[in-house]
Amino acid sequence: MSHISYSELKTWVECAWKHKLNYIERISPFKGNEYTAFGTALHTVCENLVLEKEVNLKTLFQEEFLNNLTILKKGDPDLQFKADLISQMRVQGDQIIEHILPALKQYFGNFKLIEVEEKLFEDIEEKDYNFKGFIDLVIQTKDEKYHIIDWKTCSWGWDSRKKSDKMITYQLTLYKHFWCIKHNVDPISVQTHFALLKRTAKNNLVEIFKVSSGAKKTENALKLLNKAIYNIKRKSHIKNKLSCHGRYGTCEFYKTEHCP
Repeated sequence: MSHISYSELKTWVECAWKHKLNYIERISPFKGNEYTAFGTALHTVCENLVLEKEVNLKTLFQEEFLNNLTILKKGDPDLQFKADLISQMRVQGDQIIEHILPALKQYFGNFKLIEVEEKLFEDIEEKDYNFKGFIDLVIQTKDEKYHIIDWKTCSWGWDSRKKSDKMITYQLTLYKHFWCIKHNVDPISVQTHFALLKRTAKNNLVEIFKVSSGAKKTENALKLLNKAIYNIKRKSHIKNKLSCHGRYGTCEFYKTEHCP
């Protein structure tokens, strides 16, 4: 069964040609860096924290962070890390850890853990495709509402434009839709949230905010998903030259042999 993830959809929206290189030809120049290693390590900490595992979370973070960097270096011996950035991140990670559980309790009050790192692999109706994803955290509050939460590491935080960015928030919209299908839950009883883990913020190191994922938004997200699948199946890989220098930087394929 073919499948598509939110990350794949986001890449297709950015540029169908880049999608072809990444997901069909399996070419990906970007292997990771200090930031991805930091984010992966903190995700591991968050998972252990909500599961209430008897581990030293700060020690776990330090070990995971350095291990992730080692794995990246083995995969690409020419990869150069910034020693000063790594030192800063080791301190910043420890600081963030102290605020994660208090932020969850302050925002949600008492809650029941439903699932951590829940896998989605749900059928997309009439498309011979499955939607694949991993939900970081699902909890239930005293009002019997379910809450889908996605951890995001960042520097100082997100501005209002990014918090409301349609393509960014579609991640949670699609997670909610397919999670409700998987568990036969009424979408009205499910809310979605991003939880920002902020490295350089002076205060509010963990910021949780709600993302709207109502019926109309879900309909629009599914239309986009179906449009992507339709074009992928038709092998339509049109370059989007406007994305060569996009909002979040220059495409890694720009002026290479893969995209001259």
